[in-house]
Amino acid sequence: MKRRAELLQLSREHHTALVLAKRAQRLGLGAAADARDFMESLPAIFAEELEPHFQIEEIALLSALRDSSSAKNVSRMVEQTLVEHTALRQLAQEIGAYDFSKLGPFGELLGKHIRFEERELFNLAESLLTPEALARID
Repeated sequence: MKRRAELLQLSREHHTALVLAKRAQRLGLGAAADARDFMESLPAIFAEELEPHFQIEEIALLSALRDSSSAKNVSRMVEQTLVEHTALRQLAQEIGAYDFSKLGPFGELLGKHIRFEERELFNLAESLLTPEALARID
């Protein structure tokens, strides 16, 4: 999918997150002992890769979308993004505390969330936001 230059970095980061999502899903189907290293490393991975990405989206992208329109679909997408970010943060914390049962749900939600952002949220941003607003995201 062709993406505006201002959203390219966020879009590229989604690829890395998809790999993480697939790994969590795959490990969640196996034995807890096989997933121990991943569960131990997930909080650091989340803090270094996903949290900064979420912060950019929340501070720059979602704020710009809120400012650009009060349409229900914009509000719904902003709210969905925030709810999913919160849920992913919680799941990552629980996985870091060795809750093996959260691996599959984390991977599934992360994959679903990325597809939502790529297919819906970013398309909405590209259609609503001015070049100046998009440049502030980059």
